[in-house]
Amino acid sequence: MTAPVALALDAPDLNTACAWANAVNGIFSHIKVGLETYLRDGAVGVAEIRAAAPDCALFLDLKIHDIPNTMAGAARSVAVLEPDILTVHAAAGEAGIGAVAEALPETRVAAVTVLTSLGTLDLAQLGVSGTPEQVVMRWARLAVSAGARAIVSSAQEVSTLRALLGADPLLITPGIRPAGADHADQQRVVTPADAISAGSGLLVVGRPVTAAAEPRAAAMDIATQAVQALRGVR
Repeated sequence: MTAPVALALDAPDLNTACAWANAVNGIFSHIKVGLETYLRDGAVGVAEIRAAAPDCALFLDLKIHDIPNTMAGAARSVAVLEPDILTVHAAAGEAGIGAVAEALPETRVAAVTVLTSLGTLDLAQLGVSGTPEQVVMRWARLAVSAGARAIVSSAQEVSTLRALLGADPLLITPGIRPAGADHADQQRVVTPADAISAGSGLLVVGRPVTAAAEPRAAAMDIATQAVQALRGVR
């Protein structure tokens, strides 16, 4: 059983990204290409990464955030890549999210709420009122009403999101760390089992795999934890 996990390919070069992608092929369900890789390697690089992991779906994490017309144009510009998931910032608002959903009806638009690197103090400094959880709920409700079919948040908000939004949206959880792992720059992190138990449908993992001496072995360990937790939930 392929684990509902996406590997974050924040690699220093395309060859490394392809090697990491290949290491999780057949183990993780998705490969996640973010800004670092996309801006450096472009669509050609994404094609090479997909070829290295043909059994993985493409999670294109570009966090599009602009005026609605520009967001729609950006979405159309990556349509040739046929991403399974494409991220936008929930803070772009209803019109912007809706424009992307309309431009790419076959792609699951995922609204990024509060980044896992931000806490209450960070939000206050940005002029955003409320705790991270309160902000996540407000933005998630708006995003789903605008056409987003997935929400990105920390696992600490997942159970409340599921109760608020029902069963339909895919809940995507970054900041996943195996028990005992370093949190690095993530403030709100959980284990794979805890995230799935809370209701997450797709986990995002990066450094626990990519910084491991044996990336495929590390991926297998995380996948095993995720699948076991999923079976326990079912």
